[in-house]
Amino acid sequence: MKENLIKDVLQEMLQYLNNVQSVKLQEVLHNIFTRYEVVESKQQDDNLKRNYLELFLAAKRIEGCSDKSLKYYKATIERMVNAISKSVNHIETDDIRNYLIKYQEQNKSSKVTIDNIRRILSSFFSWLEEEDYILKSPVRRIHKVRTGSNIKETYSDEVMELMRDNCSELRDLAIIDMLASTGVRVGEMVLLNRTDVNFNERECIVFGKGNKARVVYFDARTKIHLQNYLKSRNDNNLALFVSLKAPHDRLQIGGVEARLRRLGKLLGIHKVHPHKFRRTLATMAIDKGMPIEQLQQLLGHKKIDTTLQYAMVKQSNVKISHQRYIG
Repeated sequence: MKENLIKDVLQEMLQYLNNVQSVKLQEVLHNIFTRYEVVESKQQDDNLKRNYLELFLAAKRIEGCSDKSLKYYKATIERMVNAISKSVNHIETDDIRNYLIKYQEQNKSSKVTIDNIRRILSSFFSWLEEEDYILKSPVRRIHKVRTGSNIKETYSDEVMELMRDNCSELRDLAIIDMLASTGVRVGEMVLLNRTDVNFNERECIVFGKGNKARVVYFDARTKIHLQNYLKSRNDNNLALFVSLKAPHDRLQIGGVEARLRRLGKLLGIHKVHPHKFRRTLATMAIDKGMPIEQLQQLLGHKKIDTTLQYAMVKQSNVKISHQRYIG
């Protein structure tokens, strides 16, 4: 308890003292507090936890983080703070390490999940350090979790045609073509309205992560199937895709995922989900020689490293290039 109090005093005085003065102040406080009994105020501690988190989320909101990301940040940080049961400015590196180990064991989480948690906690504590709320981030010495590189699956041309041929609804066919030709995230697609689509230019504007707008493009087949679907509708909903049954509300992410899962089960296709179309487009674009910077813009990635993770170059193309340039 006394150590925590000394740490609090040092943090409050951080901007006013140099290193020599901070060391001397710490020594003086140790000597003085040996003569006193210290009791922590629980109410004040709870307020401190809440205020730090609210300030951090407010800063992230200003930076342009989406409501979905902010909700995830909040839940992740609150779960950590409640599990460790310490004031935020008293949490140490070993506390974070032990928390991540226990979380992985209890939830059977993958290394990717644990690294995502580590990354969010690092962002939170680094921000506290930069704003002089704490002396040093306890996550600084916890390095990125090595997750390994798995080759993620994409759809083959045969599978794509098989899914198209077995769509019983015009809407489902239009959805598959839209995902396959534009590479949009499913969350971006379900937010589209009819008026967002420019059929003459075969393009539409979507709003991605951080509410950033970008233009995506679709092919002639998608244009035809999308127009056929819209002509078949008799509802007044402005949404580009709606539910099949009345009152024909805007289609949600879960509705798209469920429909694709059902189609995959019917055809015996392994793991049919919206994001796989995005990965397939990225891989195909790279294989056909699309510059990575242009693909990055098309997919709406902030960092080019993310684009490279999506684009899995086919081994057959590597062999051909080896023969051309080296063999």
